[in-house]
Amino acid sequence: MIIRSLGAAVVLAGSVIAGGATALPAGAAPGEGLAGDLKSDLDAILKDSRLKGAKVGVVVRDAQSGRVLYDRNGGGKVMPASNNKLPTSAAAFGILGAGYRFRTTVSTKGGNLYLKGTGDTTMRASDYDRLAASVAGKGVKEVRGDLVADDTWFDADRVPDGWDPADLQYAYAAQTSALTVSPNADFDAGSIDVTVAATRPGRPVRVGLRPATGVVKIDNRATTGAAGSPSTLAVKRRNGSNTIRITGRHPAGAPKASVLRTVAGPTRYAADVFRRALKAHGVRVAGRTERGRTPAGAETIATRTSMPLSQLAKPFMKLSNNVMAETLVKAIGRKVRGKGTWAAGLPAVTAYAGRLGVDTSQVAMTDGSGLARSNRTTAMQLSTLLRNAREQAWFPAWYASLPVAGKPDRLVGGTLAKRMKGTAAEGNVHAKTGTLTGVTALSGYVEDPDGRTLIFSTVFNGYSGSAPKDIEDEIAVRLAGGSPVLRRTTPTTDDDGDGDGLEPTWRRSR
Repeated sequence: MIIRSLGAAVVLAGSVIAGGATALPAGAAPGEGLAGDLKSDLDAILKDSRLKGAKVGVVVRDAQSGRVLYDRNGGGKVMPASNNKLPTSAAAFGILGAGYRFRTTVSTKGGNLYLKGTGDTTMRASDYDRLAASVAGKGVKEVRGDLVADDTWFDADRVPDGWDPADLQYAYAAQTSALTVSPNADFDAGSIDVTVAATRPGRPVRVGLRPATGVVKIDNRATTGAAGSPSTLAVKRRNGSNTIRITGRHPAGAPKASVLRTVAGPTRYAADVFRRALKAHGVRVAGRTERGRTPAGAETIATRTSMPLSQLAKPFMKLSNNVMAETLVKAIGRKVRGKGTWAAGLPAVTAYAGRLGVDTSQVAMTDGSGLARSNRTTAMQLSTLLRNAREQAWFPAWYASLPVAGKPDRLVGGTLAKRMKGTAAEGNVHAKTGTLTGVTALSGYVEDPDGRTLIFSTVFNGYSGSAPKDIEDEIAVRLAGGSPVLRRTTPTTDDDGDGDGLEPTWRRSR
């Protein structure tokens, strides 16, 4: 077959009061009913000197009744970091549905080949290869027109307001597009894996790109150092450019280094990967690769659908994937208002949180992931959302997406895989982490020794020194029935224990 060109190219349980708190029964005191003196224990934990002068929000509630058992400034507005993904993911389940799938199609009309995406962050080079094989399998040997990349399901804004320009070369701050490609099984969409291998001392290092693409250029200024010398590699992409400069030295005999960097213009990147796949399967495209819209009446010849949201939620939440969060916000906007924009999606997320009992006057969302420092919420509102989410039909799948303390499998433990091991919280605490410079958060569920489910939310802003995640852990362990205070022989400073204060998908590779 030759494609010829025809022309120019809820129902809420419990009584919720203003601010999201649930009214205490007459005569009940916060902390009453838990073994020991909860207030004294948590107050002691929170006396840590690193929290002096910090904004501290801590709320503990009984999940069944909603009764507040402990409240330390639970109504104070704080930056939530990745706890912002709690309302984003809840709204995705509630609005899009647990069975929601992203769809990527290849169509033909007028001699052109159209690649159309709807925001699938799980598309890898192998998936584009399968699409290309399907096209070839239909007998297509030549496309005499253009390859048109259709990303119009979303708008062309790539980065939310409030993101720091200094972050934009790193995988945790990749651009959002309806057409994108992921370099790995963590689905770091919109990024590329830059590999650096040593050669002989004094010679240039060898650099590779995965997946292969001509959209990204390499400026290799790095050399191979003496065996046993330290690696001083620096891998940088300047904003607005797709040239990645590599400087420094990498020692002879050292393992290959691998660094993720974002790609400016993920649509063009995805289209290039697909075009290469077409060529590999014997399909020649005579025309250019350009962005455009799939015309009405185009014939669909290949389709790829993603895993359902119920499965996608695990890499999203457990690995705290920012690009997935922003993509879901735009997908929600498309569903609710017919516009794949943050302006359409974020109000819909906030409104859905309101349906879960959240006092939305206490919430400001400027992105879906929590990377923007202009997001605001309170520990009480997070606890309200966590409590009332339990009444929803989608709750089991959502709960399963939360990181589980001390479980080493990355798609079980996620950002809690190395935390609270050997304590009463291991395998018990299911909670969402959050990390930004000067911000740490942990909110979720824990079962106490009596089998009662407790909801907790801890958010710290403006503390001194490294992220006090050990304090979060002490609180969670106390709620699980463990010792009120953990021994701090090896303090946990971040979500994956590497000491950089960032969640695994937010790590800046140097």
